[in-house]
Amino acid sequence: MRKRNYNDGKALSPWRESLNTIIYGSETRLGKAFDVVLIISIIISVIAVILGSVNQIQIKYQEILFRIEWFFTVLFSLEYALRLISVRRPLLYARSFFGIVDFLSIIPTYLSFLFPSIKYMLIIRMLRLLRVFRILKLAEYMDEAQVLMTALNRSWRKILVFLHAILALVVIFGSLMYVVEGKDAGFTSIPKSVYWTIVTLTTVGYGDIAPQTPLGQMIAAFIMIMGYGIIAVPTGIYSAELVKTFKPDGINNDACPGCGKTGHDYNAEYCKYCGHILDD
Repeated sequence: MRKRNYNDGKALSPWRESLNTIIYGSETRLGKAFDVVLIISIIISVIAVILGSVNQIQIKYQEILFRIEWFFTVLFSLEYALRLISVRRPLLYARSFFGIVDFLSIIPTYLSFLFPSIKYMLIIRMLRLLRVFRILKLAEYMDEAQVLMTALNRSWRKILVFLHAILALVVIFGSLMYVVEGKDAGFTSIPKSVYWTIVTLTTVGYGDIAPQTPLGQMIAAFIMIMGYGIIAVPTGIYSAELVKTFKPDGINNDACPGCGKTGHDYNAEYCKYCGHILDD
């Protein structure tokens, strides 16, 4: 087994080190200014996307909204490139939560040439505002967020197995209702019946389709009661992992200079993602 080298990776040049301090740090004056400008830009761009979905505003200010959209897309594209340049391990940052969000916040504008309506997915830039907790020194919120994300990461496989079982059940019950009720009651196909089963199982109950026969109503009542018990299962799975994940010592949310990821223990000396020294 290859021994892990905690110092592997080339050292950043002085200008990249300075860039890293400005972009990923919030202690220096330039770092704070960068974060504040970034947050203001995100808010303005999100407001522009929302206003662009209003038909009257879109017709009247189409050209202005178009320019605003491309201005912020180019700005955020440049910022994303600088974030990749200023870390020792760009690929690790690109695969991190914020790296993926940063990428998804710019790509819809470029894809809008092929799919015009996709530009409204720029609203995902709202997720970038999560950085405000680090900027405003609300470390407690970041600690709690990290605990929630870790618990979710540990429980997703169990939840996925559970969802697979639920999918099998809704297909079976949907097919059963298709046979019992038939087309006259609105169950015109198995997919339509599966849709009804999902709506009933989750206790949403739109009411657009309803069983008419006594047997169908008995099955519907059983599905409804079963729905209450099923809803509690993923909650219990996640809650159990949440208890296991909680650590009284808290989490250090300073970004790693190697990959830009956060969420390390306070007493950690090396990044748990890339192995780089956290405090050069």
